[in-house]
Amino acid sequence: MSSRTARRWAAALAWLAAGAAAGLTGCDARSRVSASTDDVAHAARAPLQGYEVLNVYPHDSDAFTQGLVFAGGVLYESTGRWGLSTLREVELESGGVLKLVKLPDNLFGEGIAVYDDRVVMLTWRSRTGFVYERESFELIRSFSYPREGWGLTYDGERLIMSDGSATLYYLDPLSYAEIGRLPVTDGGRPVSNLNELEYVGGEVYANVLGQGRIARIDAASGRVVAWIALETLSQDEASHGGVLNGIAYDERTRRLFVTGKLWPRLFEIRLKPVPAETVPGKRR
Repeated sequence: MSSRTARRWAAALAWLAAGAAAGLTGCDARSRVSASTDDVAHAARAPLQGYEVLNVYPHDSDAFTQGLVFAGGVLYESTGRWGLSTLREVELESGGVLKLVKLPDNLFGEGIAVYDDRVVMLTWRSRTGFVYERESFELIRSFSYPREGWGLTYDGERLIMSDGSATLYYLDPLSYAEIGRLPVTDGGRPVSNLNELEYVGGEVYANVLGQGRIARIDAASGRVVAWIALETLSQDEASHGGVLNGIAYDERTRRLFVTGKLWPRLFEIRLKPVPAETVPGKRR
């Protein structure tokens, strides 16, 4: 037996021994590895979902939108950029700013979430968040986190935060400490650049930076179940210099709003059903 052949036999025996130690026969081990690989390689990607525009509202074209929330009949918005970052209360119909707090010039504003009597706002690279009183916008406290801040939403029990990676982070709404993580995938592949977030009935809607579509993420599994295809809307607004970023949901009336950074318009949209033939496991 040549030394090369001997090395091959040694490697094969070691591999089978590892499978036996795990309670598998050589055939079982090979089958499990093959099945696992095939599952990832052939996992179906989430289908595209259409929409229709129901209403169009004015939006401040100087607002570099980072967070958008509709709560209690009020539209809240956070904006970014150095020296221009703000937290706002906005009148939906006119786009006018009713109330505003400006962040210090050395902070870059990011996502917001509203719950109880609080508005929580992230900043980008300073790893600092702020908690404001909802009615007055008076600062209650600040808190820190060990990563960049991007998007933020609230699921009724926990804050959910993004940092531009393919992971969502759960935060305790009182201590703001991390209490869990959720990897996000589509067809077995990580979905990175998760940005502005909105919680909608058991799903997290997420803007993906640089894409003209929104990921609908199952909040239990982290799997993308559909992509809201807003490329046409984004291309129409792109001439104003900004990308799609801003999702708000009116839970009472089930209205869904979207806008973008520096967009002069905010859109109320209604989602179209996902065609049955594009849903994995479904037939016509």
